[in-house]
Amino acid sequence: MADHSEVAYTTADGNDYEAHEQTYESFIILVKYGTISVAIILILMAYFLV
Repeated sequence: MADHSEVAYTTADGNDYEAHEQTYESFIILVKYGTISVAIILILMAYFLV
């Protein structure tokens, strides 16, 4: 059987952790502000369309 004692992604060539972390942070910001925007739109719709 294969030896899986070492995590493969730590030894793989071409991993750019700084770019990965920046992309993840950008995604989290996008999700946060997207969720807030949708909530505001729904609140305004509930107020003005009723």
